[in-house]
Amino acid sequence: MSEIQISSLKKAYDDVEVIHGIDAHIEEGEFTVLVGPSGCGKSTLLRMIAGLEDVTAGDIAIGDTIVNDLAPRERNIAMVFQNYALYPHMTVAENMGYALKIKRTPKAEIAEAVKEAAVILGLENLLDRKPGQLSGGQRQRVAMGRAIVRAPEVFLFDEPLSNLDAKLRVKMRGEIKKLHQRLGTTIVYVTHDQVEAMTMADKIIVLNGGHISQVGSPLELYDHPANKFVATFIGSPAMNIIPAKVIDKDTLHLTDGQSVDFPNTLPADADVEIGIRPEDLELTVDGLGCVVDLIEPTGAETMVSVSLAGATVLLTVSERVSVSSGERISVKFPTAKSHVFDPKTGERISK
Repeated sequence: MSEIQISSLKKAYDDVEVIHGIDAHIEEGEFTVLVGPSGCGKSTLLRMIAGLEDVTAGDIAIGDTIVNDLAPRERNIAMVFQNYALYPHMTVAENMGYALKIKRTPKAEIAEAVKEAAVILGLENLLDRKPGQLSGGQRQRVAMGRAIVRAPEVFLFDEPLSNLDAKLRVKMRGEIKKLHQRLGTTIVYVTHDQVEAMTMADKIIVLNGGHISQVGSPLELYDHPANKFVATFIGSPAMNIIPAKVIDKDTLHLTDGQSVDFPNTLPADADVEIGIRPEDLELTVDGLGCVVDLIEPTGAETMVSVSLAGATVLLTVSERVSVSSGERISVKFPTAKSHVFDPKTGERISK
């Protein structure tokens, strides 16, 4: 196992810079997820750690070694891709042991390493099959097994579950998490799916436009987002954002003329945005008036979409509700669970 230190890292393609001087520390044995929308730089960063992309400026250290100029095979890392990258003419056992074979590892050692990885991943009965005879989930486990037999210091996963159906993705999330708990190896995992990030990570690094927006544990990011981007990206359904203006130190004025008691230290007439998660909004008889747009029962809960102060606001309600589209209802939110953001910078403002 090794820690990874990223210092002032930049990546540019010709004159276009896509990674803008980021700093990050991934601790030894930690499961770190790089998450963000398409084009944010997460896969580019992972490929730079792997040695598949050159570093424009800054340093990447794995353990005590700066690896900027080392070839991928010299970094003692193993990478699992979303497309599995298995050799179709080889058996499962041959695919898993191939990296050891080209290193001229004795056959007995290869067989033992493959057997151990197969037991960990439940592949013991599939070792003689070809990739074409396997399901998507089985092929992904073979790709993981190929990485395990190399006993790397760091595992790198590049959106490994994106080709699987929803049910299988949930199952494989659990398997990867259990694999990490068993092996204790440092993992860097890239995904655009924030649910994957929340359920799997020890630490999440949120990327946006080649910059780091926030770093923290899943619940730190969920409960204390540093800015509006993180607030709306982490969490499903996303956090509601409602425009408002400060009237005085105890009141916020919504764009539709309604007001909210909201203790704050902001200057009068300041424009702000209120962030509130769908599960924290409450149906009430004396709250903010709004109009129901859509009802979506999901069984365990009901999602109610309403129009409030010029914004579309979503409530997640655990009980059955008897409201219909077009009906006027009242909602309120606890100020202790809400967030205030600067609409110009997107940064969170302390209440």
